[in-house]
Amino acid sequence: MQKDQLASFLTLYHCFGIGRVSLIALAKQFSPNFNQIFELDRSKLKAAGLGNEQIDQVLNPDRSAVEQELTWAEQPGNHIICYDDDAYPPLLKEISDYPPLLYCSGDIELLKNPQVTIVGSRNCTPGGARTARDFAATLAQAGLTITSGMAAGIDSQAHLGALSCGGNTVAVTGTGLDRIYPSQNKQLAYDIHENGLLVSEFPLGTGPNSENFPRRNRIISGLSVATLIVEATRRSGSLITARQAVEQGREVFAIPGSIHNPQAQGCHQLIREGARLVTQASEIVEELGSLLGFIAEHIPVPAEATKSQLDPESNDLLGTIGYDPVSTDELVERSGLTIDKLSSMLLLLELNDLIESAPGGCYVRI
Repeated sequence: MQKDQLASFLTLYHCFGIGRVSLIALAKQFSPNFNQIFELDRSKLKAAGLGNEQIDQVLNPDRSAVEQELTWAEQPGNHIICYDDDAYPPLLKEISDYPPLLYCSGDIELLKNPQVTIVGSRNCTPGGARTARDFAATLAQAGLTITSGMAAGIDSQAHLGALSCGGNTVAVTGTGLDRIYPSQNKQLAYDIHENGLLVSEFPLGTGPNSENFPRRNRIISGLSVATLIVEATRRSGSLITARQAVEQGREVFAIPGSIHNPQAQGCHQLIREGARLVTQASEIVEELGSLLGFIAEHIPVPAEATKSQLDPESNDLLGTIGYDPVSTDELVERSGLTIDKLSSMLLLLELNDLIESAPGGCYVRI
């Protein structure tokens, strides 16, 4: 849209009571001279399908927010993309409730790239965080753009994994792009602005209202050809994203975990419901290969891990620690070691990235 057309579109976008359906209908009805809607009298606005409260908003618009956003869009890297712009992502426009416009900050060319969503628990385990980073880095190296919601936990790790290898990442926020949430992700948001893309449908100044995030999730899945759930409880918001992906006709993948890990229960539920179980990033590339034109052989082969030099006693202890959480009391019973000796050996194994601590004072093998 031209700047004057965009200003009119934004003015309607900020009118209370005019939702996406009415907004898009009006845009189509008055295209290409969208500005003329503000020249109509009450009777003609009513004939256009607007109610009395909507007409009041159109006849007395608050243009201050619009001016602020137009100024914001003139800053380097900032864009406001309407649904009929060439830059609007075509895959997102395929969903039934696509947003009328997107506020973007960063490289908007990434909207044209094939994307894979990686989401999961905000309170992820250390193992889940590492898995999200590793999957994101490997998929990014294979040429996929990693999309997530910049939330704490799995989302942040997915973005970091993509950035760590020079890959591409898109963050869809539940706030205006001038508000960073959570606040500890300010540096991450800056890095994504510089090396990726921040996206939101919410006007500048919008805070982290709870109802925004489920709404935001349809964009996360809608931008992507597939969604991967790394960790999720049964009531996780990530399951909303996964189900929206299914409704949008997109692939859903889930990583299984221990039957004792509550953070894996949501993934197990999705797998029972038909999500594809994956344990390696290459499986996702192979599954999407024909759709994306990728060759699975392009997936980077991880270097073989260097075996830690452990003494025989530590090796024996490692053998007693499985992939399900085990308490120190049970390890004392299994190994016959004193608690002091056991604690020092567990620390050594953890420093060598062979085990990790789990909730409840337990340990699991990596």
